[in-house]
Amino acid sequence: MHDPHALPEPMMIDPDAASAVPDVERDAAGEKLSDVRALGRGAPVLAFDVGGTDIKSALFDAEGTALGLRRTPTPVVEGDRTHVLLERLEVLAAELRDAHPEVVPQAVGLVVPGIVDADAGLGVFASNLGWHDSPLRDLASARLGLPVAFDHDVRAASWAERRFGGARDYADAVVLVIGTGIAGALLVGGVPYTAGGYAGEIGHSPIADGPICPCGARGCLEAVASAGAIARRYREATGIAPDGAKDVIARAAAGDGVAAEIWNSALDALTMSLAQLTAVVAPQAVVIGGGLSRAGGALFDELRARLAARLSFHRIPVLVPAELSGNAGLLGAALRARELT
Repeated sequence: MHDPHALPEPMMIDPDAASAVPDVERDAAGEKLSDVRALGRGAPVLAFDVGGTDIKSALFDAEGTALGLRRTPTPVVEGDRTHVLLERLEVLAAELRDAHPEVVPQAVGLVVPGIVDADAGLGVFASNLGWHDSPLRDLASARLGLPVAFDHDVRAASWAERRFGGARDYADAVVLVIGTGIAGALLVGGVPYTAGGYAGEIGHSPIADGPICPCGARGCLEAVASAGAIARRYREATGIAPDGAKDVIARAAAGDGVAAEIWNSALDALTMSLAQLTAVVAPQAVVIGGGLSRAGGALFDELRARLAARLSFHRIPVLVPAELSGNAGLLGAALRARELT
């Protein structure tokens, strides 16, 4: 068991400051925060899943129950957000500890988006959070006074899906999260394949010559087939702001020709990407989560049919929905934290 006294003590936080952090009632897709499944017995840990717009946080007790689950805004500042993020994590951690003094966390799990070198503890690059080679693991450990397990958000989510969710029966799998953007992770032989943090950038794999992606590359899958891109493309084509990608899909089903064309091109792009992954990686399964996964048969049935029509001798993966909702990253962070104890 790790000795917490070997690390710096956490700084004192004004309780009034902690209570000033607002809650995010719904995410960008309009979804409310859902309950987190229990991890089972183990060391108590703090877990943080940091996104570009919000942070999920919780304290997991010795039974693996998530206490004080919240979703709060990611602090915004021009340029590198490392400093303000660490300040926010410190406030959230102090609030969780104060609310549950009987639970003494032994470690922290912290997962973030972008390019992440988990072994070195570096946030290599995150366009929406502004950092370059930021030593987030060590900085967070010094702030919080506990050892920190640091990882990529979707890679951590894939580990949780492997342990508890849609990937539990598949040692070789791709976990694909299709929301505002598209993020992915590869499981090979039952463990995440990282390549120094650069593996799994499925959303930024090219599937066409255009459009220009915000990352600077041309024709990224994310720029065509993410939920955010589907809504944006419809708005640009019609001047009508849809209520997200689900509205565009509904309009397509109702006979809207523009919506149908955009949805069809998104499905073609996703099929192309999955076909490439099938030919090169040969996953047993592709586990799909994120807001677009809630399209149900409109997504899964179409992708299954199109993938089968496109390929020949290949081992076609089963396509299954993610089971841990938007909490997979938080669960993955907690699992990683427990590995340190």
